[in-house]
Amino acid sequence: MLYHISQYLTPYWGPFRLLQSHALLLAGGTFTAAILAWVLLPKLWDRLPRDRGKVLCKDLGGMASAGKPTGAGFLVSSIVLPVVLIFVPLSIWDFLAVVAIHAAMVFGYLDDRAEVPWGELKKGLLDAVCAVAIAYFIAKGHSTLVWLPFWKGMWVVPMWLYVPAAAFVLWFTMNATNCSDGVDGLAGTLTTIELVFLAVMLYIVIGYKPVAHYFLLPCNPDAARWAILVMTVAGGFGGYLWFNAEPSKILMGDAGSRFLGILVGAGSLVTGNPFLVLAFAPVILVNGGGGLAKLVLLRLAKKCGRGIAEDNVIRRIRFPLHDHCKKNLGWSNAQVLMRFTLLQLIVMPILLIILIKIR
Repeated sequence: MLYHISQYLTPYWGPFRLLQSHALLLAGGTFTAAILAWVLLPKLWDRLPRDRGKVLCKDLGGMASAGKPTGAGFLVSSIVLPVVLIFVPLSIWDFLAVVAIHAAMVFGYLDDRAEVPWGELKKGLLDAVCAVAIAYFIAKGHSTLVWLPFWKGMWVVPMWLYVPAAAFVLWFTMNATNCSDGVDGLAGTLTTIELVFLAVMLYIVIGYKPVAHYFLLPCNPDAARWAILVMTVAGGFGGYLWFNAEPSKILMGDAGSRFLGILVGAGSLVTGNPFLVLAFAPVILVNGGGGLAKLVLLRLAKKCGRGIAEDNVIRRIRFPLHDHCKKNLGWSNAQVLMRFTLLQLIVMPILLIILIKIR
């Protein structure tokens, strides 16, 4: 909004032209979202449903969260949305993608509020619908230019192929992030770091023609707008993390984890290389995505009549991986958070350099 109205305000006062600066909008959106979340959350979280705890993880302190307000992702994203509309110069396609991202969040919130948790099939189908919609809006309804790691060329991918492939990336990233939400501050911290690095990639590399050409990448003018979007969301969830530090006062629930996961996936798609999600979210994808892969593997083995022995390494490793670290390695919640964050900060830049530079 500010970007578009600045042209009408500038004739009255010259400094209003600064409202067309993407850097200023990025800083303003991030700071505003963080302050609003920090101020408003304590005033609103008593209206949220209460967490029931995790009975299946009782031995890992899964019941410690029982009774705490959950679904804070709904509040944070609702606080962030008007900030996004004010500071981010959204195109109609961007706006539709934001609406679909928020729809995925709302479905997670409704699941948090439900007396009986939704089944896997219902949640999976709703997630898939949102993922397909977001992929279609990012592609703008036509073929998309894609670049890949280790190749200098670029390919035009037809919409009929791009949309389902991109939707799978979104669906998997969203659910892997959701599975990683089990330790105070873990999913929120990791995804906030991912969003910050993603914003840098979108703003400085993909959205800036000289740097994009230096790395032999296609320049995407929309990338700068998405950089403002993801940094504004990072600011909002930064305000939430102030209260989610152990011992947490509030939990973001499925609403927050799904929202953050699908946004990281969407931002990765905007870079033009869907494989970059592996670099931006390596710890999340291993921690939560490993559990999804294990579940599929066990079910396929059972369906084929080939059970996997209890002493097999696949069964011995617990997922999400943070449960394995707590149960089998004896790590505390603080150790899990610190060590997973360090891994993220070390592995992510290395993977980014490999996937971007070696081409």
